[in-house]
Amino acid sequence: MKIDGPLAVLANPGAGRGRHRGVLPFVLAHLRAHGHAVEPLSATTAAEALRAAQEAVAGGAGALVVVGGDGTVHLALQALAGTGVPLAIVPAGTGNDFSAAVGFTTDPHTALARIDAALAGGGGTRTLDLARLTAGDGTLRWFGGVLAAGFDAIVNERGNRMRWPRGPIRYDLAILVELARLRARRYRLVLDGVVHELDAVLVAVANAGSYGGGMRICPDADPADGTLDLTVVRPISRTTLVRVKPRIYAGTHVSHPAVDTYRATRVELAADGIVGYADGERVAPLPVTVECVPGALSVLTAG
Repeated sequence: MKIDGPLAVLANPGAGRGRHRGVLPFVLAHLRAHGHAVEPLSATTAAEALRAAQEAVAGGAGALVVVGGDGTVHLALQALAGTGVPLAIVPAGTGNDFSAAVGFTTDPHTALARIDAALAGGGGTRTLDLARLTAGDGTLRWFGGVLAAGFDAIVNERGNRMRWPRGPIRYDLAILVELARLRARRYRLVLDGVVHELDAVLVAVANAGSYGGGMRICPDADPADGTLDLTVVRPISRTTLVRVKPRIYAGTHVSHPAVDTYRATRVELAADGIVGYADGERVAPLPVTVECVPGALSVLTAG
């Protein structure tokens, strides 16, 4: 396909806890070697990255290429939603769940090959849904993957507050701490106008179905079907939660009798003491409203 405008390249140098820092120079050299005009976006903070992406999109970028993980993609979505400027992803993060969900896989070399094929005329673009979240104060956020709004969000919140230990073990410790404090909370869900009042330990709202590096929390979620999928885990013991957790990678947890699934185009979600995390990023305390917006995102596709 023909791209009008340069390829803006947005990267997070800390993606994947530094394991993929060599990916960005390789990607830039590769794209230039294939004859593409490239505009690297300079940013050292999330706010700078968002502003740079928004300016590139408004300034006529032909596509936005993200080199990073789900957090960097999440930033890009704020700039791309509703613009028609296509997204491409070279996965270089810890989880890369959205990259896998939309066809760029979790391997940087495979992703680059697919981008090459799209730009060389072997593909084009396709449109996908995004989830639009409205916080209680009216703030809008877009997400492509999963909104965590239960035990998983509580673990993220504790892990992000901890200054020791560093690295992934911090979240393992956060899980242990929050398991000891596990309790159900009262939720109010309004799904396409239908009210559900229930107790749960976990609620997830998904546009695409996995998070956390392949945990298929909403295994049937499809970012092109015009709906959101929900997984709700009703009150269970610590032992049961630990036993069920490994099944999430295969998506078979949804057959457990304590797990309920729903589908809706609009979700109102409220509970006390929960801060929601979307695409792994802290977004807003509940209550929030989430709506599926069909066709809000354009992505490069190799056909």
